[in-house]
Amino acid sequence: MERVGLSERDAVEAVEAVHLTQLATGDRTSIQAFEIKPGATVPEHSHHHEQTGFVYEGELTFVLEDGAELVVGPGDSFTIPGDEPHAAENRGDTAVRGVDIFAPPRPDPDWAE
Repeated sequence: MERVGLSERDAVEAVEAVHLTQLATGDRTSIQAFEIKPGATVPEHSHHHEQTGFVYEGELTFVLEDGAELVVGPGDSFTIPGDEPHAAENRGDTAVRGVDIFAPPRPDPDWAE
């Protein structure tokens, strides 16, 4: 068993005003914390990992390949299937904070992927 504290890891600015912190990684899953500042956008991308997440602060708008939008806020969780193109935008006035879980794990992600 392994314990990884948020304060023990450095956040990486994946894109402007989007900070990701790699946390614990297991054989089948990995978890990261995220903070997305007001006005920030995660550009459209995809990855083979299934991504599930939980937002505990702020409101995040996901924009899907077909233009559909899904808004998640405090207390909401979400799932993005592997290989599904998606973008995310913080259109609010406060930072969005939450966690993402990836399967299979992303132990050393290429943040520019």
